Amino acid sequence: MDQWKFTPFLHTALKNLFSRPDTVAYPFKPAVYPDRMRGHVVIQIEDCISCGLCARSCPPGALRVDRAAGTWTISRFDCVQCGSCVNACPKKCLAIVPGYTTPDGEKHTETFTRPPKPDAAPAQPKPAAAPAQPKPAAAPEQAQ
Repeated sequence: MDQWKFTPFLHTALKNLFSRPDTVAYPFKPAVYPDRMRGHVVIQIEDCISCGLCARSCPPGALRVDRAAGTWTISRFDCVQCGSCVNACPKKCLAIVPGYTTPDGEKHTETFTRPPKPDAAPAQPKPAAAPAQPKPAAAPEQAQ
């Protein structure tokens, strides 16, 4: 009776034994991502102006922008790859690239710090404008 329970799987086992594998040799061949794959968000922090529009448009609140410190922080675990931040960025420094982020055992955030802008040549101070001369008051005409 036990052999009859094994026979339903015999067809599947023999088919898999003599057919090509369905998987690819991933480490040896690059992964091919399907069309319309969302990927993950990347930033070119040098172009960021820390306006915060991306953080305000993020539905799950995965982004934080600190304008004073010049930092941009993303919680990869909270990000749903919707692309709302990419569409809201006025400088177009955010992009969604195909591929997966590296798996991790703990939730963490990634913080990017904007590099300081190189100091331009010190601008020459503009000369102060001369104060305006008061106009002499017109003498009232006397009626005769």
